[in-house]
This record gives sequence, structure tokens and C-alpha cells, in this order.
Amino acid sequence: MSTFAPPDPDYATRVHRSFAEQRAMVTIGASLGAVDPGAVDVVLPFREDLTQQDGFLHAGIVAAVADSACGYAAHTLMPATARVLSVEFKLNLLAPAVGERLEARARVIRAGRTITVCRADVLAITGKEEKLVATMTGTITLTTGHLSISGPVRIAGPGTSALSISGNNSDRIFDTTSAPANTLINISDLTLTGGKSTSV
Repeated sequence: MSTFAPPDPDYATRVHRSFAEQRAMVTIGASLGAVDPGAVDVVLPFREDLTQQDGFLHAGIVAAVADSACGYAAHTLMPATARVLSVEFKLNLLAPAVGERLEARARVIRAGRTITVCRADVLAITGKEEKLVATMTGTITLTTGHLSISGPVRIAGPGTSALSISGNNSDRIFDTTSAPANTLINISDLTLTGGKSTSV
């Protein structure tokens, strides 16, 4: 049972949306299991095309699943505008990864303001039998999609009421409360895309 209180009450929706954008996880067929504050499980059905020469799931695949689980466990405890990146991990491979499916069960060990440390246990599961095949300790850092701009932002053109301001796969919120009156800000290299409504 988690003892963490997430700052974003909509953390689970945000984690599911972000996970769906992970092309690597989609490519290997991984999916989310449980998503709770400070705890995320990632499930991967066994596939022969993901194995190494002896028929075990490749260590790189094991690492990828554990890393994603750690990242999303940390993400559950981040603010709504946050993005996360792994900055370090250590993986111990304990046994060959063979079974019907793999489950990476990540739990936050310590959640800091910008750095979170997680642990993931990776289990190979066949029927009701579980075998611990790897453990990971990961360090995750917070990044943000929040841009602070010291002037008013004006978006003109047809259909602007249906546009959000997005970049690098994250919505941008522009804070102009401290701008002097009549300040003009030019924004270049910004792509406007339809999608989730964003406060501007």
C-alpha cells in the first residue's frame, strides 16, 4: 500500500497518456499494470523475437521495461506539468528471463523535489509461479513543460480557441502575470497543435 500523496490528483490519467506515447514500449508490446502513487507495474508478454541467442529475453529488453516502470513510478509523484528523464540506473540480472510474461514492479524509495530514486523488481511469471530475474535501482529527474514569459502572449488566426501550445510532446503554459503593460513578445520555432485544452 502506497504512503505517498501525489500532488496531481489526475496522475494516473497522465501516466497512461504518457506511456501510450512511448514508441519503444509499444514496439516491444509492453503495457501498464497497476498505477498507484509511487508505484507502477509494467507488463511484457514473452516474445521470441525479443530474446538473445539462448532463448532468454534480452538484457536490454529487461532493462527497458524496468527503466520505464521506475520512470513512471516517479512520474506519479510529480506536478501535472512535469516530464521525467532517467539520469542513472544499475541493473542486476539474477536469473534468465524466461516465462509467460515479465513484470517490472517499480516503487519509489525516496521522492525529492527534483530527483527521485526508485527500485524495480523484475519477475518472470508462468501461471502462478513468479521468479525474480532482475532488480534495478534508478534515479529519475524532473523536467518541466512550463515556460515563464515576461510579456503578454497573443495567438491570432483562425481556430485559435481550439489550439493548445505544445512542444517536445508536452503542453506549455505561459505565465505572463509579471509582464509590464503593452510588452510584445515574439515567439519563434513554436508549433501549434490541436489537443488538450491548456491555460494560456
